[in-house]
Amino acid sequence: MSMRGRHLDAYSMYKRGTREHGFDAFDKEQGPERSLNGVGKDIGVPSWKRSLRHVLVATLSSFLYGYHLGVVNETLESISRDLGFHGNTMAEGLVVSTCLGGAFVGSLFSGLIADGVGRRRALQLCALPMIIGASMSATAKSLWAMLLGRLFVGTGMGIGPAVAALYVTEVSPAYVRGTYGSFTQIATGLGLMGSLFIGFPAKAVEGWWRICFWASVAPAAILALFMEFSVESPHWLFKRGRAADAEAEFEKLLGGPYVKSAMAELSKSDRGDEADTFKFSELLYGHHRKVVFIGSTLFALQQLSGINAVFYFSSTVFETAGVPSESANMCVGIANLLGSFVAMILMDRLGRKVLLIGSFSGMVVAMFLQITSATSLVSRSSGVYLSVGGMLLSVLAFAIGAGPVPSILLSEMFPGRVRANAVSVCMAFHWIVNFFVGLLFLRLLEQIGPLVLNSIFGAFCLLAVLFIKKNVLETKGKSLQEIETALLPSE
Repeated sequence: MSMRGRHLDAYSMYKRGTREHGFDAFDKEQGPERSLNGVGKDIGVPSWKRSLRHVLVATLSSFLYGYHLGVVNETLESISRDLGFHGNTMAEGLVVSTCLGGAFVGSLFSGLIADGVGRRRALQLCALPMIIGASMSATAKSLWAMLLGRLFVGTGMGIGPAVAALYVTEVSPAYVRGTYGSFTQIATGLGLMGSLFIGFPAKAVEGWWRICFWASVAPAAILALFMEFSVESPHWLFKRGRAADAEAEFEKLLGGPYVKSAMAELSKSDRGDEADTFKFSELLYGHHRKVVFIGSTLFALQQLSGINAVFYFSSTVFETAGVPSESANMCVGIANLLGSFVAMILMDRLGRKVLLIGSFSGMVVAMFLQITSATSLVSRSSGVYLSVGGMLLSVLAFAIGAGPVPSILLSEMFPGRVRANAVSVCMAFHWIVNFFVGLLFLRLLEQIGPLVLNSIFGAFCLLAVLFIKKNVLETKGKSLQEIETALLPSE
């Protein structure tokens, strides 16, 4: 196509933006940026409003992810009584963890699906198993029916967040890409809180747990419907050789004056890629292995930070302090949401690397508080308050950086040709670590106690800070092509 390889210097209008004054600054279509096509006309940066609605629709998949993670929190006791496995901790554990197995499978194939049918269709497809699985769980008459429904839901959970991270990265202007990426964490937090709110009557109202599962069908159907009216990723279209369609989508996302420069930058990065055959071995042995290692390690450290321990153990600690479990869950949910909003505000101001370091450092402090609460240095009443404060600080710190940043970084750091499959491999690794942490946590808590266990979590958080300082590239404000050049100079 005639536009490929041209106008390379004009793309700064797309990738640079004013970040000092919040969203108000994003509205400025005029600014002291380089002129388009060198004609001396200053046109500023593209409006953030054009891509916002498409991003919000995609984040419904993260809302569903959070909802299905939390939906069994308040309802598990009622489910076990109605389906005849009350008191069977193994069966109760399977109801919770079967989703993780399905999510592993879904995330493993999410890259192939996203590259095969496109980001938009992949998000629609992820809604299908969520609708089927939620309906099966809502009508379940036995444990096996419930487990099968949870497996279906888990498959959609594995596909959705991975593809949403890709989609948001590829349709967002660079100067708000981090902010938009943090929407997925906010949506996950809203989904968790939504499941807690709707689950409150479950212990008092017979069969209410079925309503909780039916309620998730509506947002899944909305996701499938509204994605039909959303744009496709121009990056995916261009990679498939559909340059004219990519131009049309860029015009919807950025506006006409920015299309040529965006296409020029895309052509500089992806020229000839569509003719290459991707092999998974490239991710393990080729020149992408370093980024795969960084991404997989970040996800592993995220899960080994002790955040799951906080969610598992929070109700017990709050009840010791005289706080009902429902209130405990709401406190944790509010801390998670508050941290997510802070991340949204700071992501494109301070940068990904700064937030990661600050987040894991905060979790080191939180773990120290919890370690201190388990020693004889403080009284029992003081220990309870220290433990509660440590847990809330851990959730807050996690939501600011360690929660949202890894998936954003991974979607930014890989070149377009391998991005979807590379993210799916790293996400699959995330689910494996998540599964084993969930499987072994309670057993380790019984055998070595909270003092040693929290010390281990604190050590992993400290290790994360050191790893990030040495290995993680700051991507704030950079175009995807600039990031690719910095990480893969040989290409």
